[in-house]
Amino acid sequence: MRIRNRPISVLLSLLALSSASVVQAQTAASTLNAAQGQGVDLFARDRNVSVRERPRPEYEALGLSAGTFAVYPLIQIDAENSDNVFATAIGEQNDWIVHFKPEVAIESGWSRHSLSAYARADIARYQDFDGENHEDWDLGANGRLDITRATNVAAGFNFASQTEPRTSSNAPASTREPVRYDLTSSYLAASHVSGRVKVSARGDIREFDYEDGVTLAGVVVDQDNRDRTLTSLTGRADLAISPATALFVQATTNKRDYDTAVSAALPARDSDGYEILAGANFEVGAVMRGEIAAGYIVQEFDAAVYDQIDGFGARAQLEWFPTQLTTVTAYGSRTIEDSGIVGSGGYLSSSAGVRIDHELMRNVLLNAEASLSRDEYEGIDREDERVQLSVGGTYLMNRNLGLSLSASRFEQTSSGLAGGAEFDVNRLTATLVAQF
Repeated sequence: MRIRNRPISVLLSLLALSSASVVQAQTAASTLNAAQGQGVDLFARDRNVSVRERPRPEYEALGLSAGTFAVYPLIQIDAENSDNVFATAIGEQNDWIVHFKPEVAIESGWSRHSLSAYARADIARYQDFDGENHEDWDLGANGRLDITRATNVAAGFNFASQTEPRTSSNAPASTREPVRYDLTSSYLAASHVSGRVKVSARGDIREFDYEDGVTLAGVVVDQDNRDRTLTSLTGRADLAISPATALFVQATTNKRDYDTAVSAALPARDSDGYEILAGANFEVGAVMRGEIAAGYIVQEFDAAVYDQIDGFGARAQLEWFPTQLTTVTAYGSRTIEDSGIVGSGGYLSSSAGVRIDHELMRNVLLNAEASLSRDEYEGIDREDERVQLSVGGTYLMNRNLGLSLSASRFEQTSSGLAGGAEFDVNRLTATLVAQF
């Protein structure tokens, strides 16, 4: 029971942490007026810089000049050992995997507006189980048009060809090879600041296209019922009540359209939903900053056979800077996600975690992370819990080369009459990065 309640407890604790800063900010009207008179950005939270975001010019790639653009080539090589390649409860199989990850990014160097594009791949080769070999890749572009200093419009596009991890709760366990899918996504966003008020909007479209799987006996595992198009529209309004605190409301509507029915007896999982959140975006001096929101989420399905999902919704992230060399990040969320399990339209996903980053030396970075998540399925008797732990370190040799080492553990338990697999996976990974 302690494990089941922990994600929600963390979210509520984060909400409590923010209340003191909000109350204190409400007494800062005179400071706010002075800041406005001096043209201060009331929505910037930049009193401190996290360890991962801190600039390190002497270790950053210079890139290749291409007119007003800069080109950044990179190649990453991972040597990974996994003690449970197929994510099974019994008969675990160990293997070594080598990942080749080439990448190229192009970025504009303009004083106004921005444009960037990228292409990257993950070519994985297994020493013993070559049926798990895969070639994943994606490419995309992002752009921002600065209409005025207070108004901008942004857009982006991405196409990805990916392999579904064996550890995914939606992945069929009986397939000979991992299931592959294509994901096409695009977005359009805009924001405008006027005095104490900031308004923003964003629209997203994501389209999933899965390939069928095949069992060892040659039986086709149909995945067409997972093909879907997700559209969402988000609007948000922020009100600055001090130079360090803003209150906001955010509303999101979504529509989820599936291409085919699950089976002859089960219709497609088409649904409509919305999320309404209210919260605060704040900064407590140079010691802490974050954003916390809570509200209501609901997803209603077109077919009566699938139960409506609704309840408490939340999103939170809090960064604490105990020293300039250490950043502690706590995060959590409660959302509604699509289910790939027959008989269930979706599930409530609660998650929380904490990450610590420490700069041991200018070019030596250490990290540790722990997270806990729980998925409560609607329509079937199933509940999954996952624990993820990791530790790692990075050594920046110079602006062209970097080394890192990490160890991680993934553990899943499942309960209920329709419970899924229970397993754990331990990984050890060594990484070499070369950038130019």
